[in-house]
Amino acid sequence: MVNITRSERMREVRRVLWIVLGLNLAVAVAKLAYGLITHSVAMTADGFHSLFDGSSNVIGLLGVALAARPPDEGHPYGHGKYETYASAAIGGMLVFAAWEVGKRAFERLVGGGAPPEVTTLSFVIMVVTMGINLTVTLYERRVGHRVGSDILLADASHTASDILVSAGVIGSLAAVQLGYPLADPIIGLLVALMIVRTAISVLARAEATFSDRARLDATEVCRAIADLDGVLGCHSVRTRGSLSEVFVDLHVEVAPDLSVAEGHVITRAVADRLKERFPKVVDVIVHLCPEGTRHEPS
Repeated sequence: MVNITRSERMREVRRVLWIVLGLNLAVAVAKLAYGLITHSVAMTADGFHSLFDGSSNVIGLLGVALAARPPDEGHPYGHGKYETYASAAIGGMLVFAAWEVGKRAFERLVGGGAPPEVTTLSFVIMVVTMGINLTVTLYERRVGHRVGSDILLADASHTASDILVSAGVIGSLAAVQLGYPLADPIIGLLVALMIVRTAISVLARAEATFSDRARLDATEVCRAIADLDGVLGCHSVRTRGSLSEVFVDLHVEVAPDLSVAEGHVITRAVADRLKERFPKVVDVIVHLCPEGTRHEPS
């Protein structure tokens, strides 16, 4: 993750989401319109999935707008988790999309119906939109890792699931053209399962933030400050937060006869070193204790 300011990061995330929103809507309209015209369950389901991609971009923009607000009296640690809330909402929308896709496919599989009309244009639309989704996924994932954005990584996973869906739809169209009309709803069911898998990964990433899972290796944190003047030991390291905003607290062992002023200098040096070594660290709480003592957090 690059070391950029919070405002620069939020501006970059918003810019990416707006670009992706426009592309997702264009892809959704193309697949939905032609899927309905040709009566293809798989293609229509894929169009709905792309439409949910656009909806997730809107949720992401709202989440980022809330997350960008500065700390206040009611939120002294800032509003960064609103971005994670938005990514969790995207995971929930994926579950709903899987339900809609699976229901349509099951109804066609059980109830029958006219097979879809497969044309050359069907394949052209699917291949072009799949290429767009691949570009969007790589773009969002690259920027998401670079700026440490939960929402961009969640949205990239969402769009990546669309690539799998599109590949399945192309396979179903080919099978129908070869004389196997049941391939259309069967592929639709497989698509639903792939969407569920993506939803689980998105929700698991959000859970890591909500459950305050450790974000940094404690040994690496202690090693980063070991050479600072006055630091004689380090223990009880705790980290939490999102991919882009990590909060650290730790115990630093010092000489027992240090003055308050000397202790303050060490505390500042520790905080500055950790923010320098780990760019995603936004706040550090240092507890000073005499060398050789172990005051474990309660």
